Amino acid sequence: MARKDDAASAANPGRLKQIALTYKMTRRADSKIGLVLAAVGIVTFGVLLGIGLLIGYPVYLGILGVLLAFLAMAIVFGRRAEKAAFGQMEGQPGAAAAVLDNVGRGWTTTPAVAMNRSQDVVHRAVGKAGIVLIGEGNPNRLKGLLAAEKKKMARIVVDVPVHDFIVGNGEGQVPLKKLRTTMLKLPRVLAGPQVTQTNDRLKALGDMMSNMPLPKGPMPKGMRMPKGGPKMR
Repeated sequence: MARKDDAASAANPGRLKQIALTYKMTRRADSKIGLVLAAVGIVTFGVLLGIGLLIGYPVYLGILGVLLAFLAMAIVFGRRAEKAAFGQMEGQPGAAAAVLDNVGRGWTTTPAVAMNRSQDVVHRAVGKAGIVLIGEGNPNRLKGLLAAEKKKMARIVVDVPVHDFIVGNGEGQVPLKKLRTTMLKLPRVLAGPQVTQTNDRLKALGDMMSNMPLPKGPMPKGMRMPKGGPKMR
């Protein structure tokens, strides 16, 4: 019992530290976050307390107001923190891979299945919606990179839908912050065994990650591929 209490008390400082770091990160991109959270908490509590005074239960509604105020602040904070994180990642190589890592259960993602020396990169995700190829970089160069990857997959994967998206804010592109939602909206056409079979077949193709280790998430700006690095097939 003592061990569980020690573990819980050790975990709480970790959570608080993580929240504090997230708040600092969000504040750098959203200077009004503190005022917004305070306003949300005060308004929520004030409304509940006012209702309590009107119906004659100020204590009960006041307590409920405190709880709902914290809940509302947590929801607003989470959304603004997510927006700030996407704002900082947007435009950096590897940002789409970071989003894919959190796309949700049922998806198997493989970053950097294709890349060229200009750091245009294609990531792959496999789920019940089929195969999704996500490109980030120069749209014109990515068209050829995506086409080459589709041609390579067509040799061993048949009757599996293949979707492709280019991350960006231009016409016909998918903004980084909407990538996860866009993928989750795709129609589910494969059963679980078909997803597993598709993944097994794609593993036979290999990927660039087996020959060139890449860091997860956004890569540092200015980083370039080595001259002797792998070329697009």
